[in-house]
Amino acid sequence: MAFVATLVTVAATTLAAALARALGVDFEVPDGGETIPLSGIAVVTGFFSLVGVVMAFAFRRWSARPAERFGWTAGALTAISLIPPFLSGAGAATVATLVVLHLIAAAVMIPALVVYVVRRAPAWPVPVG
Repeated sequence: MAFVATLVTVAATTLAAALARALGVDFEVPDGGETIPLSGIAVVTGFFSLVGVVMAFAFRRWSARPAERFGWTAGALTAISLIPPFLSGAGAATVATLVVLHLIAAAVMIPALVVYVVRRAPAWPVPVG
C-alpha cells in the first residue's frame, strides 16, 4: 500500500504540474534561468515519498504511538517544505503551483501512510534484536 501511494502521488503531482504548465505556469527558477521539467517534479516527488515510506516503517517499528508520531512529523516536514518555493525567486504563479504540488503530495501520502502504520503497527514493546 505504501508503494502504491507513492506511485499515485507521483502521478497526481505530475498531472497537476502538466495541467499548470498547460495553463501557462512556466516553472522557471531564476537561479540559472532553468525551467523545472515534469520529469524533475516526478523524480523529486517519488524520492521524498519514498523517504516518507521509510519514516513510516521506522515509526511503525520503534514508536509506541507510530501513527500519531508519523502524522506530526510528516505534517511538520510538509510545512517546512513549503518554504523553499518562496525563497526560489520564481514568479508568483510558479511559487503558488509548487506550494500546491507540495500540498497534493502531502494530501495523498500522509493519510495513506498513517493508515498503513495503524494497520500494521506491532504490539508494544517491540522486541529488540
